Amino acid sequence: MSISGDASPGDSPYRERRTVPRYTLIAAAEILEPSSGVRMAGRISEISRKGCYVDLLNTLPMGTPVQLHISRDQGAFACAGKIIYVQDGMGMGVVFDDLPANQLQTLDSWLSELAS
Repeated sequence: MSISGDASPGDSPYRERRTVPRYTLIAAAEILEPSSGVRMAGRISEISRKGCYVDLLNTLPMGTPVQLHISRDQGAFACAGKIIYVQDGMGMGVVFDDLPANQLQTLDSWLSELAS
């Protein structure tokens, strides 16, 4: 799944591939690229049960495995993920990998709150 630098995650071809609803969520994010140890601070602007969008000026390449930590007033969420698309100078889409049960429970509680 590749999005060019000018395309938006809201553009029709990308949106049509979504299988779960995505919600607006503003929260702090920390991304760790394990192989280099690079840590980046960003902001989550959208989230779903499968992934999220991280607003970030300096992005990582598509396909990069990462560790993601999201913090907000209602707790924290952490999991492994992978960069699935990049918008240079704007941010990147992250798909969640192997969600532990306790993290999935946190995510589901946030999503149910956002859906109401």
